[in-house]
Amino acid sequence: MHVSVRGAMIAFVVLAGAGVVAQQPTPPTPPPTGAPVQGPPPTGGGPGRGGRGRGIQIQEGEECPPGTTEVRPRNCLAPSMPPPSIVDYRPKSTLVTAEHKVPKAKFPAIDYHGHPGGLLGSADGIARMIVSADNMSGERLQRTLATVNGTPYKDRVRILAGIDFRNVGPGWSEKAIQQLEADVKAGAVGVGEISKSLGLSIMKADGTRLKIDDPDLDPVWDACARLNLPVFIHTADPEEFFEPIDFKNERWLELSLFAERRYPADRFPRFEELMAERDRMFKKHPKTTFVAAHMAWYANDLARLSKLLDEMPNVSTEVGAVLYDIGRQPHASRDFFIKYQDRLLFGKDSFQPEEYPSYWRVFETADEYFDYYRDYHAFWKLYGIDLPDEVLKKLYYQNALKLTPALPQTGWAK
Repeated sequence: MHVSVRGAMIAFVVLAGAGVVAQQPTPPTPPPTGAPVQGPPPTGGGPGRGGRGRGIQIQEGEECPPGTTEVRPRNCLAPSMPPPSIVDYRPKSTLVTAEHKVPKAKFPAIDYHGHPGGLLGSADGIARMIVSADNMSGERLQRTLATVNGTPYKDRVRILAGIDFRNVGPGWSEKAIQQLEADVKAGAVGVGEISKSLGLSIMKADGTRLKIDDPDLDPVWDACARLNLPVFIHTADPEEFFEPIDFKNERWLELSLFAERRYPADRFPRFEELMAERDRMFKKHPKTTFVAAHMAWYANDLARLSKLLDEMPNVSTEVGAVLYDIGRQPHASRDFFIKYQDRLLFGKDSFQPEEYPSYWRVFETADEYFDYYRDYHAFWKLYGIDLPDEVLKKLYYQNALKLTPALPQTGWAK
């Protein structure tokens, strides 16, 4: 049967008994916006199934009223049962697809963004290659290094030196550089994790906010270049943390659980302001190697992260705590990781060994639609990006070795 479409007239083919008939109905005049539509009761089949013929009508471009959802174009319906809360709704997927659990990484991995906390205080707590990003300096750093060096794992743990950004002003940079040189002499392999408090909350000696690109910090970044030290820096937090906490914010649950992660406009600089300060600092010091933590908080906008990396060849980035963004866009992520394979480092952030396999699975398999390890971070599912072996090696350890010459350079898989 040939059906033609002319103008706004649409030919519908419907089943009527055993035959097929063609109809060209005139669409009904919709009721006024917000008016309830009378129809059959909400149980059973028939014309009311799926919400047709009942509910609330809205106009094109409008949103459904609170407590309802769009079940047909411009037709909103409320559930017939009390809806669960965002915390209690945990649907079990009926999808049956291949699973490839990856309990162990395919190649050795350097966790460039580790926060082992108290584990570094004893020999029993040190058990894997990790770059501690706990911002240590002075006597604390020396004590930790002494503990590490007294264990069988002395070649598997390295420490990044911290910088005290309090009271920046006249004479501060000279003291900071002197302490940094002492920390390097003691065994620090880089600088970091420079925390998000730089830019967000730290004040200068004169009481003003210490901006990330403040000129008083320039001598320290130049010293890092001279000492061949990578600078690992965490700036701001996800952009949603700076936005209104409403039901359109995809991080609503996390922000509801952790009030300290909210950055209201009357107390903190805006996300874009912090990004601009950070990026100006990167550009101002092209001889200094920077590692932008958490994929620079641009993992949800890979085009923007690509632009940053293209414009700033002295910047690399790492994947800590943004797996939820990598795994929800598998095609774009795979392309990105392959294109920028020389600029990406592995990192986990929170040291929870049972969560590492989620990273291996995303990076090493092509699995589909599987759970992220923390519901409050992401309510959506993840997909594997199935990286080639040569990219996995760079991500897991080769790029970290290249950027950080003080890491052990021998004994790695080729």
